[in-house]
Amino acid sequence: MSTRQHIREQRPADAIPTHWTERYLPDAWLPYARLMRLERPVGWQLLLIPGLWSVTLAQVAEGGGWPAWWLLALLLIGSVVMRGAGCVYNDIVDRDIDAKVERTRNRPLPSGQVSLKQAVAFMLALLAAGLVVLLQLNRPAQVVAVASLALVAIYPFMKRVTWWPQLFLGLTFNWAALVGWVAVRGRLEWPALLLYAAGVFWTLAYDTIYAHQDREDDLIAGVKSTALRLGAATREWLIGFFAATLALLALAGFAAGAGMLWYAGLLAAGMHAAWQVRTLDIDNARRCLKLFRANRDFGLLVFAGALLDTLAKGAGLY
Repeated sequence: MSTRQHIREQRPADAIPTHWTERYLPDAWLPYARLMRLERPVGWQLLLIPGLWSVTLAQVAEGGGWPAWWLLALLLIGSVVMRGAGCVYNDIVDRDIDAKVERTRNRPLPSGQVSLKQAVAFMLALLAAGLVVLLQLNRPAQVVAVASLALVAIYPFMKRVTWWPQLFLGLTFNWAALVGWVAVRGRLEWPALLLYAAGVFWTLAYDTIYAHQDREDDLIAGVKSTALRLGAATREWLIGFFAATLALLALAGFAAGAGMLWYAGLLAAGMHAAWQVRTLDIDNARRCLKLFRANRDFGLLVFAGALLDTLAKGAGLY
């Protein structure tokens, strides 16, 4: 078997085989792309989206108009790089657990595609790239962004001590809602805090769906999740998580002075959430993965409402 074929045989279970990284990257680069989950873009997209909400709604509070394209670009680059660094760190911490879980045993560290030393060096390189992005922001946004590192550091350990690691993921994964707002407005305000809280509940919803893929393996590995804690009651809890998300987003829009197009976006996102809850099958791993990935569209519907709202306000339509 050729080296390329061997690497393909060791593709992680939830990787997208048609992704450009899987098709075109040189053999030596492919394990590193997998280590930072480049072939699974939904992760950085979900990390980015609260920042898109925040920058765009902050522009509404500024009086409307186009949000700063350079800031959106920085958030995009930062989301890809820092999500990658977080994934490498998570894999370093979880390498022994990942070897026991069917879905994760082909990840680069447990499968031996990269060594621990190589993974650490790659993580430091990604953090250096993230620092370059960070230095482009204003000082208050830099301070807020750095504060997230404490959550990043403790998150991988939470599945060992609590049934609610998804809550800690939410606290970590939605920090861009705070950074984006401060990058525009120069200070933390209530709309940003409400957006952040909304994102936490949203993460509880989508990552609980995601965790249902691993219930049996998690039991064997001795780790905890909301999927195991909530079990057959998951659908009812998801209704609550999504309802809290939408209510907090509505309050954030009200506090920022948003108009009807913001709420139209929330209505569309609410319909999407209802579809997720209605079609959920916690015993169907493929379905759970599909619904998890579909949350990118939930987030983009909210962003579309925010963008249309700020453009309408900037054009003096209301």
